Amino acid sequence: MDSTPVDLLAAALALAGRGVPVLPLAVGKVPFGNCSACRKSQCGDRPNMLKPGPCQCPRPCHAWAAATTDPHVIASPQWAAAWRRAEALAYHPGGAGVTVLDLDNADAVAWARETLPATRTVATTRGEHWLYRGAMRSRNDVRDGADIKSRMSYTRWLGPGTGTLADLPEAVRALAAKEPTTVRPAAITLPMGAGGGKCPHRTPTYLDRGIAMAEQRITEASGAVHATVYRTFLAVLSTHGRCGCLTEAHTARLFTAAAAKGETARHCTDAWTNARTTLGL
Repeated sequence: MDSTPVDLLAAALALAGRGVPVLPLAVGKVPFGNCSACRKSQCGDRPNMLKPGPCQCPRPCHAWAAATTDPHVIASPQWAAAWRRAEALAYHPGGAGVTVLDLDNADAVAWARETLPATRTVATTRGEHWLYRGAMRSRNDVRDGADIKSRMSYTRWLGPGTGTLADLPEAVRALAAKEPTTVRPAAITLPMGAGGGKCPHRTPTYLDRGIAMAEQRITEASGAVHATVYRTFLAVLSTHGRCGCLTEAHTARLFTAAAAKGETARHCTDAWTNARTTLGL
């Protein structure tokens, strides 16, 4: 999207007026980092990450959860600096009631055309976005070259697309239920504590939310992916590495998110092992 900040703001307000929650993207086409007050969840943002934006911060913090349809927020002085530095415009598909099947190469597009119901499509630099009416869970790498972006996710606005929006088919929902096709940490030995698989100091919801946020942090990395993966693994293990609540399913989600950013199985394993060593696990 070769737009000036003014064009991005105008487009954002137009989309918001149609009920589409929007947010600016920084250089690298990633969300702006949290402000100092919100960094490391100092603002107590975790409950807000469960729903579409706006988050409670007046700035565009918390990635997809900052997406909003409120024109007063979008055009506010707190967002003005972000719009001046923005490279692109994004929206929260789940908040708009849609699911985006992000097809990243020609083979994935060909598969969709042969397998899925026709719907509205948007051309991307490497493939197509297929939009369906209805929200669902987001998941990366549901098959080669395909990601699902809906709830708790964002995607770039690349135009309205062509074709008629179809209802979300079961075939797409089923993709998110399948086992990921990327690397899985079967060889990792997980620390088991007195909790016997249950976290003794947090609720299961806390753990699930933390894993989802960790996946998002890795997915949104625009550079220094190795370092981001290591720091994310370190953060997860520092909270849950000793209580026995982490399972292979949890670590598989983290490894899959890292693999989607180009990390190899060896890099994932090394980062996990180094994080455990650092923490003395």
